[in-house]
Amino acid sequence: MHGARENNLKDVSLEIPKRRLTLFTGISGSGKSSLVFSTIAAESQRMINETYSTFVQGFMPTLARPDVDVLEGLTTAIIVDQERMGADPRSTVGTATDANAMLRILFSRLGEPHIGSPQAFSFNVASVSGAGAVTLEKGGRTVKERRSFSITGGMCPRCEGRGSVTDFDLTALYDDSKSLNEGALTIPGYSMDGWYGRIFSGSGFFDMDRPIRKFTKRQLDDLLYKEPTKIKVEGINLTYEGVIPKIQKSMLAKDREAMQPHIRAFVDRAITFTTCPECDGTRLSEGARSSKVKGISIADACAMQISDLADWVGELTDPSVGPLLESLRGTLDSFVEIGLGYLSLDRPSGTLSGGEAQRTKMIRHLGSSLTDVTYVFDEPSAGLHPHDIERMNALLRRLRDKGNTVLVVEHKPEMIAIADHVVDLGPGAGADGGSVCFEGTVDGLRDSATVTGRHLGDRARLKDSVRDATGALEVRGADMHNLRDVDVDVPLGVLTVVTGVAGSGKSSLIHGSLAGGDGVVVIDQTAIRGSRRSNPATYTGLLDPIRKAFAKANGVKPALFSANSEGACPNCKGAGVVYSDLAIMAGVATVCEVCDGKRFQADVLDYTFGGRDISEVLGMSVAGAERFFADGDAKIPAAHKILLRLRDVGLGYLTIGQPLTTLSGGERQRLKLAAQMGEKGEVYILDEPTTGLHLADVDQLLELLDRLVDSGKSVIVIEHHQAVMAHADWIIDLGPGAGHDGGTIVFEGTPTDLVAAETLTGKHLSAYVG
Repeated sequence: MHGARENNLKDVSLEIPKRRLTLFTGISGSGKSSLVFSTIAAESQRMINETYSTFVQGFMPTLARPDVDVLEGLTTAIIVDQERMGADPRSTVGTATDANAMLRILFSRLGEPHIGSPQAFSFNVASVSGAGAVTLEKGGRTVKERRSFSITGGMCPRCEGRGSVTDFDLTALYDDSKSLNEGALTIPGYSMDGWYGRIFSGSGFFDMDRPIRKFTKRQLDDLLYKEPTKIKVEGINLTYEGVIPKIQKSMLAKDREAMQPHIRAFVDRAITFTTCPECDGTRLSEGARSSKVKGISIADACAMQISDLADWVGELTDPSVGPLLESLRGTLDSFVEIGLGYLSLDRPSGTLSGGEAQRTKMIRHLGSSLTDVTYVFDEPSAGLHPHDIERMNALLRRLRDKGNTVLVVEHKPEMIAIADHVVDLGPGAGADGGSVCFEGTVDGLRDSATVTGRHLGDRARLKDSVRDATGALEVRGADMHNLRDVDVDVPLGVLTVVTGVAGSGKSSLIHGSLAGGDGVVVIDQTAIRGSRRSNPATYTGLLDPIRKAFAKANGVKPALFSANSEGACPNCKGAGVVYSDLAIMAGVATVCEVCDGKRFQADVLDYTFGGRDISEVLGMSVAGAERFFADGDAKIPAAHKILLRLRDVGLGYLTIGQPLTTLSGGERQRLKLAAQMGEKGEVYILDEPTTGLHLADVDQLLELLDRLVDSGKSVIVIEHHQAVMAHADWIIDLGPGAGHDGGTIVFEGTPTDLVAAETLTGKHLSAYVG
């Protein structure tokens, strides 16, 4: 590679050895992802797409060429990233890994009684039948013949294959003492000033000025449940539909995790999800549940823990499905080997953590007979206990030994230790990063003076004294997922770390029992979703006080200072770049000539505040903006408070107007942390906050957690990182294993006591603190 300049890379030139395991390290934001994903992997995918005919390329997403002079010797790249798996409510672990497809064929061949083809066991296929006359041309004459058809599907007719049915709390949908014109509907987005108001008033089904409690039965039914009906409003053809079917189509079609926060809050308030009474949550029709193999139905098989299912499939010996059984055993054994044997196939894929989703994607590649492939992994240690990391290391070595090139972006010393070749990027983050600081062996890295080299031998020290709890949150009889009636007191006023192997029940205990309480702020692992138009200033709410201050100082309206609203440059619509579609070639983004990439109209830039225009403010770094808004003419206390939080999480180098799409995983994680730190709460729950953080960044995170605790808050962290464990005041360790081997508390106490204990975590912690 010669001259890579993607994002913050500064003309990087490298030689990466083939068929070896190469690790990329460096502090968060130093350019690792830009080098590995945005340059190497992106170019490999683009080259593969170019091998297809131009006709086929027209249907594929066009990938822009990365900003690099020369890339030679590339091979096909397979990316295994940490993106959460599809948040479709119908997607389960079984459907995502093809294990369900194989099970369906197995039951359609061996199941007694025989009920039909593999479709009859699929909860995504509905049963339909029909009959009627069809008109055919035969021998020059038109004849009518009777035809009938039927498809036997496995979908439960009551819940339509979702496993749960929804009940609406009508009091949360409307205030029955008001009329529609007075704003009776309390559903987000249903205001009477817009199209909804026109449709409701133009439908003529009810009186817009009559309070809802005085509606007749027919009128209330029309408002809530009416089927889609064609109506004409002000000469325009429209469709009127009852409120409840509309909510089901628009809001409930998405998984809860993928909803916007205000819609999620409404759904939690207005809708209760109860297990479907007809299929008992299995999603399958009665017929599909009645067909059994050795006394087990497909619903029972999917509900089993995968390690148990693997044993059951291992006992089947029917020669008619021999190859299928072998393939299914291979997939299930891969689950167990990769440390996911505690999942079940019916687990919705939207509920998997980032690390679990990543390992589920790996399963598809483990059995692959391809060689000379470049596998690109994004922090495969995320969500893994030190005990599980040893297994992951064995898997990466296995991929390499098959003759593949393995590239891994990683921070954990245990994983860096197995590399054949290490590339360390830095020296700083953002504009201070993007250079190669070291290239060579792990021992060479240890002796180098780079940030990673200095921190590689870090050993945390156990605290001399721990804080005393000021109270406790009592959890009694927790039995969500694999928990076995757990009773535990989580201390308040201290830093509590909840740990245990992957799948031992940590998230089930904390999210299931504590989240959702009053004054509890949960900062989970879900990724920030953001387009090119969103940036740290819009995401954290920093832009609102700045826009208001600009508007007040210049006597104009705040919308002028938004590049997504009235102030946008008319040429690039506020994007700062103009996209040219070059048909079969990759599209090109060029900096807008009219605004020079500043995104605003020229006259908006004449308005200043504290001597700077809005584009200059958005071009400042967090640290620079924090000093600018601190005092003097430009003092804005609300903005200063948000900037201090951003600086506290170690993002002082970020530009506040930088698109979110250019941030690394660790930067997004900390941005989210800073945004949610502002919420009013007494108890903070953090789910693996060290994901994507370099050892040097972890120290900074620990200082931040200490400041939170010292200010009187209680902090509960679900974490595997030994440095965080050593820093805790109290540790709760779950285990001893994963799945049904876990779900119990194996240790409660201080880190010093844990080191002396004989639990898996204790052994690894004592090795870490030496």
